[in-house]
Amino acid sequence: MDVLYLMDCYADEFEATVEAVVDERFVILDKTAFYPDSGGQPHDTGVLVRISDEREFLVMYVRRTDDLISHEVTEPGLAAGDRVIGRIDWGRRHLFMRSHTACHVLSAVIHKETGALITGNRIGEAKTRVDFSLKDFDRSEIKSYEEKTNEIIDQNIPVDIKILSREEALEIPSIVKLKMDLPDREDMRIIDIVGYDAQACGGTHVRNTGEIGHIEVVKAENKGKNNRRIYFRLERAE
Repeated sequence: MDVLYLMDCYADEFEATVEAVVDERFVILDKTAFYPDSGGQPHDTGVLVRISDEREFLVMYVRRTDDLISHEVTEPGLAAGDRVIGRIDWGRRHLFMRSHTACHVLSAVIHKETGALITGNRIGEAKTRVDFSLKDFDRSEIKSYEEKTNEIIDQNIPVDIKILSREEALEIPSIVKLKMDLPDREDMRIIDIVGYDAQACGGTHVRNTGEIGHIEVVKAENKGKNNRRIYFRLERAE
């Protein structure tokens, strides 16, 4: 399967062929730009339009199983061999792109300040949370992290996607910011906020930090020993 978002996060429409349909509603395509629910980022939604009759099938959920991505549609009708146009709900996708890149900037700020690793995250439509391996933080520190994150965003730093060998990737200083182990893969996808931060990541991201808009930390809480959670929301990008 050709996964289009890996190198082009802005691909919101594409043509594909249905390779299989499982239980009448789980559609496997030969290529896709739909992002599956993974890595703390929610799945895309949108439609598959059958080219032969322009019938639309709503995509309500997208999941990855091994190396396959399946698109759960709301009604049966698609069959192997059908040619379709996939259209992604761009507003939802772009919001998650902005939030995910903001997570990288915030986590880089906190890592540089404290050495803390990310222990979990979940991107949301209203707010996003990131968990860190921290013993404690106070209000002034949290405000400082927010301000430094927004200062970096305002620098309009390019965000590049690179595919590196695992050996090359692990030579990058501070490439590992996750508490959990990195996937055991020969090649690794790196999100590079040029000159500031590089992280291994499979999610979708904006091309430039200025596209994010500012973040606002709305809550911080203790989630157990050496685990602190920060919630933030995005302010509208100018």
